[in-house]
Amino acid sequence: MRRESLAVSVPYGFRVGVWEVREPIGSGAFGSVYAARRATDGALPAQAALKFLPTGTCTPRHLRHLQELAHRELEMHHRLKSPRLIRMYEALTVSAPESPELDGATVLVLERAEGSLDTLLARTSRPAAGPALLTQICEGLHQLHHAGWIHGDIKPANVLLMADGTARLGDFNLAAELEGTHAYSPAFFTSDYTPPELLWAEISDRGRQTRPSTDVWAFGVLAHLVLTGTMPLPGATRTARKETLLRYARGEYELRLSPELTGPWREIVTDCLSRTHQERGRHDAASLLRRAERATDTPRASRAARLPRLRPRRLRHDPAPLLPRLLPGLFPRRLAAFALTTAAAVVGAGALLALRDEPAYGYERCPAGSVCFFGDYNGGGEMCRWTGDDPNWLTGGESCSWTRTGPVKSVFNNGSERAGDRDLAYFWQPGWKPRPADGDRRIGCTLVGVRGNLAGFYAPLSHKWVPSC
Repeated sequence: MRRESLAVSVPYGFRVGVWEVREPIGSGAFGSVYAARRATDGALPAQAALKFLPTGTCTPRHLRHLQELAHRELEMHHRLKSPRLIRMYEALTVSAPESPELDGATVLVLERAEGSLDTLLARTSRPAAGPALLTQICEGLHQLHHAGWIHGDIKPANVLLMADGTARLGDFNLAAELEGTHAYSPAFFTSDYTPPELLWAEISDRGRQTRPSTDVWAFGVLAHLVLTGTMPLPGATRTARKETLLRYARGEYELRLSPELTGPWREIVTDCLSRTHQERGRHDAASLLRRAERATDTPRASRAARLPRLRPRRLRHDPAPLLPRLLPGLFPRRLAAFALTTAAAVVGAGALLALRDEPAYGYERCPAGSVCFFGDYNGGGEMCRWTGDDPNWLTGGESCSWTRTGPVKSVFNNGSERAGDRDLAYFWQPGWKPRPADGDRRIGCTLVGVRGNLAGFYAPLSHKWVPSC
């Protein structure tokens, strides 16, 4: 990898704390990862991976998100005897006035992996160790779910392979803590591993509502890919597979798994790829782990089912004083509030885009008493507005022609609280006809006074005011 193509270019041999930078491993829009070796004696491993995050990468809101995530991750690791999650050893801040491009950068010191499942699949489409790796991935999911977290971005690139050939989950940038049955995560995901219901999920100021069944779906896609070399939903491109997923979500396509997928694994994948989250919810990570172990004849590597659950705990308004107590002596107190908050940002930067601190809103264009749909996030782009129902956006009384070719990315229900029909339901098809037996085919419903972003993959084609969502 050429250093000039890296997001953060670090010279070979550069020293950060006890670490000496070696060759680059990978890079993204908001950081670069380098191999490193420990240059002095100490208790930390001889090798690690250093992720350099440039100064100014994180907004205050993103820092708060990573602050709590890092706190929970550290606490969780202390309780796992056989973790299937990549460890974070320490977080440092570069002090190099002679190198302005590096001075102030935050460095995450991470457990060094030998590669990823993504690179393994690039070499061999059906690795012999596939079933065993899937069982270990399932164990990692169980550890994460039992601790009260959803990963939110399970895919081959985020499954890291260690020197002994075992798998661990990495990249917790989109991870979210459960609040009962749900969690809220940043509104970014990989479409190939996204369950049907999230294609039209509304996005509040807290993020997108998600469930453990999101990870169950992604595991099913991953298992099908690892065991057959193909994706479970057909299509030569990601866009084509997304269209197949939309048809599957609408009940217009039946799942056809590869004939090469047989026995218990076929049953596991079928359950993971159930069309609705209610059906998937019957198959949690604990039950999938037991089934995967039986399918591979693998003894339980750790007593994951007996893990203590980490109860949700809210941080105080100013969480910085907690940090030195979490990692005493690890780095100066004045650096703790910034450095540790980035500890969970292992790979990827999509969440940074979703958590911009002060987005530009365009919702004020929507007149009182109306509902407005927009072609861009936060009320931006083209807008269509109505005061009444419209059974066909394209040829109805108030046409919305741009939705022929572009998705709807945000909505504002600026209706009246006093109106009998105040909430707003919208539908896949024109000519809506509410049918209670099958949920009236709606794809979403927005409460009066609510504004927010949508997944941005589709355009509703009709809407109707209803008494209550």
